This record gives sequence, C-alpha cells and structure tokens, in this order.
Amino acid sequence: MTSTSRHRPSGPLTLNELPLRGEGRIRRLSARPERGGQDLPQRLAELGFLPGERVRVLARALFGDPIAVRLGSGTFALRRFEAACIELDPIDAPVSPTP
Repeated sequence: MTSTSRHRPSGPLTLNELPLRGEGRIRRLSARPERGGQDLPQRLAELGFLPGERVRVLARALFGDPIAVRLGSGTFALRRFEAACIELDPIDAPVSPTP
C-alpha cells in the first residue's frame, strides 16, 4: 500500500470543500437562505456554473475567503458561502504510469 500526500474526496461535496487544485463536475446548485437568498443559484447559473461543467480550485485567500476557481476558460473569485451552493462530484486526476 502506498501513501499519497494529497487526498481527494470520493463522494459528492460542495465547491468550498474541494481541496486546492481539486477538480469536480457540477452536480447541482442549491440555495442557502442564510446568505444570498434564493437568487444566488440563478446568479451562479448566469455566470456559467451549470450542471455538468468542470470546475477547478486554483487558489484560496489566506483565511479561505475568497476562492479562485477555473470554469471553462474563465477565472472567478467566489466567497465561501457562494461556493457552498455548488454541489459537485470530484474528478480524480489521471494517474500517470510509473516506469
């Protein structure tokens, strides 16, 4: 058994839970009434955060807010509560063969 320095989650999670350089495919958008209200999923969809799209975490600010993400050819800065509205399935990085 080998150990790896990076652990990738295997089940569904939200974008704010995705590790740095982690990738996922958007499953659905959900409203968080505590912030942003019911309009937040619609605003995210208008930006291109749609089910089936791939997203990657590029960077996190010092205290974790905001999060820089890549969606298609665009880069977006999302606050943690916005990223928590984006449920996704993690995508494992391809494993390169060892010589």
